[in-house]
Amino acid sequence: MNIIVAADRNWAIGHDNRLLVSIPSDMKFFRETTSGKVVVMGRKTLESFPNGLPLKNRTNIVLTGNRSYKVKDAVLCYSMEALLEELKKYNSEDIYVIGGDSIYHQLLSYCDTAHVTKIDHVYEADSWFPNLDQMPEWEITADSDEQTYFDLEFRFLKYERREPKE
Repeated sequence: MNIIVAADRNWAIGHDNRLLVSIPSDMKFFRETTSGKVVVMGRKTLESFPNGLPLKNRTNIVLTGNRSYKVKDAVLCYSMEALLEELKKYNSEDIYVIGGDSIYHQLLSYCDTAHVTKIDHVYEADSWFPNLDQMPEWEITADSDEQTYFDLEFRFLKYERREPKE
């Protein structure tokens, strides 16, 4: 499984249920990478999308503890066990965990690839991604040239687990 995230210098990813910054080339990378694939998210992440609707051209799977929560065009899972069972239906390489922070923390151990847009800035934040640089099992296997968006500098990094889970 894959994880895809944009994080600042301190691995912050959001504030008030919103992304810290919207960088067009990062959004394009996200769209191109996840189109036609399976995206896994929490309810609050889904609700942060335009009109709270699932992403087009993807299988949207939402993990929520709220059994009365309903949304059209998404698969709802009400427990981690149900989610893991649902994910068995798909090719692991086609699954992308897209947030938020509690979903990232719960599913990181099931993932072997992380696509990180690392933004060289520190934002005010209330949600964070685990710091992969402090986890010896993760290593950077691809690093883009430095990109800029106005005065922001960022890179597209690919981390891979040293010993992929079987």
